[in-house]
Amino acid sequence: MSRKDQFHEAVKHALEKDGWLITHDPFTIQISEAVKLKIDLGAESTIAAQRDQEKNAIEIKSFVTDSDISEFHAALGQYLNYVQALEDKDPSRILYLAIPLETYDDFFQLTFIQKSVRRYAINLITYDPIKEEIKSWISSNNIDK
Repeated sequence: MSRKDQFHEAVKHALEKDGWLITHDPFTIQISEAVKLKIDLGAESTIAAQRDQEKNAIEIKSFVTDSDISEFHAALGQYLNYVQALEDKDPSRILYLAIPLETYDDFFQLTFIQKSVRRYAINLITYDPIKEEIKSWISSNNIDK
């Protein structure tokens, strides 16, 4: 059994409060007989008019370790692998990296991190782990290139 991220349940509750139905916990993608990937959550919109029946996969990160850059390296690697797997197995699903709002306001504002977010077209969700609220959805389509 894999260790769930520290803020897994907080993000799950925040998504539900934001009108999402959690369909998978975790969202598993079978790559081959020997390899399967587990994205933290799969979700579908319950508010058709707002999200047009959008289906998402969400990888949750807490950024509570001593090294934000190490955690970012790991998150980026996972994100890129998950994007490729979704393209092959479930192309209608959009991948988001969920990060605490505080991390977004600090670490994700660094020029190096901003360049990486743009270069690799990372979709972000910011969340408040204490209030269990989604603060923003940041689509790579809306990020200046």
